[in-house]
Amino acid sequence: MTSILKADTIQDTDGNNIINENSNTITIGASGDTTNIIGTLQNNGAAVGGTNTPAFEAYLGGSGGQAISDNTVTKVEANTEVYDTDSAYDTSTYRFTPQTAGKYLVYGSIQNEAGSNSELAETFLYFKLNGSNIFETQNDYSANPGRSDIINGSIIVDMNGSSDYVELYGRINDDGGSGQLFESHTQFKRATHFGAYRIIT
Repeated sequence: MTSILKADTIQDTDGNNIINENSNTITIGASGDTTNIIGTLQNNGAAVGGTNTPAFEAYLGGSGGQAISDNTVTKVEANTEVYDTDSAYDTSTYRFTPQTAGKYLVYGSIQNEAGSNSELAETFLYFKLNGSNIFETQNDYSANPGRSDIINGSIIVDMNGSSDYVELYGRINDDGGSGQLFESHTQFKRATHFGAYRIIT
């Protein structure tokens, strides 16, 4: 035998609404309540919520930084992982290849240094998807060159979950023409870093 309980409102012993239905809108709980759900909350059969994975962050480790050629687009060798939830980042190719399709927030930062004072004219940061530029940003000091800086960038990228990969690149325009570095060992530890995570949509 089954029973059906019909009510528009269910209240607690203090007269506060626990469940209320009005004009096809169901309200659960009252102001100040904590609602605990045991089991799986679903939206029309699909689970609600999720996790921002795959996700990773890595930085340029070591004590000497990464030496690069003047005014040359160069891949950042972010070789030390902070975390990598799905083993999707390769610390030898410096490439993030998630095997889950979706939109990803990709971010990076590069600490740059010229060979000498008053030589740093421009710095650039790029993201490449499957080897092609999808993002570029620039710091321009040509009117008053310095010695070092930090450049940042971020972009949302659609990735197919099978073969798409993303990489971080940089470039330094050094008026002196030699001694450029992506830094890793100064007081700005982990300033040169690269990361991404999937956005829940």
